[in-house]
This record gives sequence, structure tokens and C-alpha cells, in this order.
Amino acid sequence: MKNHKTHTDDGKKRKQKGRFLIRLGLLLIAAALCFIIYNLYEEHRAREQSGQAFDALQEYIPGSDQNDDTSMPDYMLNPDMEMPTQTIDGIDYIGVLEIPSLNLELPVISQWSYPNLRIAPCRYSGSAYSGGLVIAAHNYDSHFGRLKTLQTDDEVIFTDIDGNTFTYKVAVMEILEPLATEEMKSEEWDLSLFTCTIGGRSRVTVRCVLEDQ
Repeated sequence: MKNHKTHTDDGKKRKQKGRFLIRLGLLLIAAALCFIIYNLYEEHRAREQSGQAFDALQEYIPGSDQNDDTSMPDYMLNPDMEMPTQTIDGIDYIGVLEIPSLNLELPVISQWSYPNLRIAPCRYSGSAYSGGLVIAAHNYDSHFGRLKTLQTDDEVIFTDIDGNTFTYKVAVMEILEPLATEEMKSEEWDLSLFTCTIGGRSRVTVRCVLEDQ
């Protein structure tokens, strides 16, 4: 009888453990689904907000036909000047970024912060005028999620608020450590674009060189 009771108790424990593992598995699946849904919502919201800002900036940035005089632009006379900004919904933007091969047209926020990155790409450091411009963005598909697919000589175009256009070509792609701040700000490159990989273990970094203006 005692042996039978021991087997019965062992069976109950196994069933309880099995039910616990099933519940745990269901909770983990639910958490993963919530995480996926949240990310999809965040990406949709970012796509909408950055798209609205891009459209609004078109009203302020002079077109090529309005910016074709022969006078030298201010930034050429003073490369260290601050980049002009335009405020949209309380956020300062320095211009727009286009990556034709990825079919991307995005506004660029003047200063980076985690809340700003949830809206649009941000200037991390540097300037289009003096060089070493670094632009960061989340790895949303509608932002910099497809940076890793860029190829050498792909075109990247930045247009500032005054309508000055800077055309770059992709030179190399690097994978940097998350805390490699100094390497990211390297002034060896005219333009750097970067985004974190999933989980933030590294940064996909695209280095670009300015074409002759």
C-alpha cells in the first residue's frame, strides 16, 4: 500500500509540474505576442509621424528652382555655422534624408534623444557643412531597418532647411560595438548612418563620402 501511495504522489507531482510548465509556456507566448504587437504599433506610429513631418518640411525647404542663384551659400563661407532648423510640432528639424535604393524619404531631427528617435532619424553629431555628420535611427523598417542591404556606391541625399543639397555615395559598412562612441563619430567620413541590431548587441553603420558639389 505504501509503495502504491508513493507512486500516486509522484504522479500528482508530475501532473502539477506539467500543468505549471504549460501555463509558463502560454505566458511566455503571450508576452512574446504582446512584444511583437507593441513593436508593430511603435513602427506604425513612427512611420506616420515621420511621414507627416517630412511632408510639412516640404513647405519650408526651397526647391531647386528657388535656390539656383549664383551666390555662394552661407555654409561655404562659414562651414562652422550652426545648421538652420525648422520647428514642426515642437521639434526642431535640420532637413530631410533620401535613400533612393531603399525608397526612403525621412525628416532629420536636429538633436537626438530616445523620445526623438521614436519619431524620426536624429543628428547624433557633426554637420553637413563641416563634415562628420552622423545620423541615427531606430531599426524600424520605415527608418533604418534596411541599412544593412545598402550597396557600395548607393546614393544618399541630404537636403538642409535652406535647400542646400549634399549627395553622398555609400563607401563601406561596419559593425560597431554599442559603446564604440568615438569610432562612431569618426570624422574620416563625411556622413555616417547607424542603427542598432535587434537586442542592441551591435550597430550597423554605413559610411558615406560626399560627391563633388
